[in-house]
Amino acid sequence: MAAAAATVALASAAEGYQVNTFSARQEGMGHVGVAMKLGSESQIFNPGALAFSENTFQVSGALSAIKSNVTATHEGKDYKTSNKVSTPMNFAASFRIYDNLYAGVTLYTPYGSSIDWGKSWPGAVLNESCDLKIFTVQPTVSWRILPNLSVGAGLMITWGNVNLNKGLVSSASMNKLVGLMNLPSQLTGQKPPYEEFGITAPASVNLTGDSELAFGVNVGVLWDVLPNLSLGASFRSKQDMHVKAGNAAVTYANAQAAGILSEKLDNLNYANFDASMPAPYVFTVGASWRPIPRLLLAFDAQLNGWGTYKKLDITFAGLPEMFNQYLTKDYHNAMTYHLGGEFALTERFDVRAGLMVDCSPCNTDYYNPETPGMTKIEPSVGLSFRPLKGLSIDVAFMYVHGCGSSGTGEFDDFIAPIYNQQIGTVNPTLQALGKPALEPLPTTGTFKADYKLNAIIPAIGVSYQF
Repeated sequence: MAAAAATVALASAAEGYQVNTFSARQEGMGHVGVAMKLGSESQIFNPGALAFSENTFQVSGALSAIKSNVTATHEGKDYKTSNKVSTPMNFAASFRIYDNLYAGVTLYTPYGSSIDWGKSWPGAVLNESCDLKIFTVQPTVSWRILPNLSVGAGLMITWGNVNLNKGLVSSASMNKLVGLMNLPSQLTGQKPPYEEFGITAPASVNLTGDSELAFGVNVGVLWDVLPNLSLGASFRSKQDMHVKAGNAAVTYANAQAAGILSEKLDNLNYANFDASMPAPYVFTVGASWRPIPRLLLAFDAQLNGWGTYKKLDITFAGLPEMFNQYLTKDYHNAMTYHLGGEFALTERFDVRAGLMVDCSPCNTDYYNPETPGMTKIEPSVGLSFRPLKGLSIDVAFMYVHGCGSSGTGEFDDFIAPIYNQQIGTVNPTLQALGKPALEPLPTTGTFKADYKLNAIIPAIGVSYQF
């Protein structure tokens, strides 16, 4: 039961944010870009568009800072996160081989999550904190097969790591067990020997692991239908992030908790876990239109293949089969919509604005507060300044407004079997004294809350080309 409780924490790692910060320039336009000619950054948005570059060489890099705030309302009380700033980044370089053939390489962070609820909240049994990072290196080749048509492909080489914490024991159930242990003293009028834990997790587990390399493809096509109208499509394949031998470490709230629980929980310190977590496929189609020479408008529709994430199987080496977990997730595919515009004020100065709507893939019957899934509306603004020929400085700002969600998370109650066994011997005594019998605890607990989320994402990028 102890290991079974621990595995719920790993499930949270697979539900991290899908990061949409691949370019400071494009962030200012609602992160649109599959039908745009972005030079080296097209390797991420649409490898086919890279061959439309007009430069011999281009290099670009950008850094974003995500500061998010999440609130959970449970039984009328608000609990807030204390999240550190996440810093996804991207780097891209490309060069001309022939007039119609380009190649390049890019590094970016397609998935990641950072959230910190702390130990002292009633949902700690589902999640205390989560820090997930996934990185992709992608070498790319792009060929302009016709003057108005190009194709491209990249090999995605992906790896990552996870560091997360969760409560192993429900504080509410632990308080019931402590009350039961204090019962003999209370019946005799003596001072109870044990103190209740309040809402602090009595015992927690830290799970860390590095994934093996995963491979996939990013392919795309760009077609200039008219001189001022382009259509594009791209596909990034699914990848499975496999943690082969992750580590677990148990900590206790105090000496009292260790004295009561360590005999049951310390075996986790010597068990490695094995699990595969999906990075779903992404299929995007879009169009860009230049109604006048100084104005560019673009729209993307992006399908995220979360429907492949139906369950999460986790096994522990060296522990009996009963400790392995087969968790239902039941996600569904979800859309993300991007709309943006760019206007050239001068030859050296561009301004941008955009909007992204990111629809939630989560099933709220299997909900975990590590990165609360909800539909998000994300307006953005940005600008570029070119102080020198070939050099561009890009800045952007995006605001993320979560539309709110209610969800119920389930967990195996480690305390329930212990508590239920003990009340079997206590209830006859209580009944003999004319006191009501104690009710058993369900072996599966639930935590339900209403979640709200907002975030700010400033970004800065630099590119150089010749």
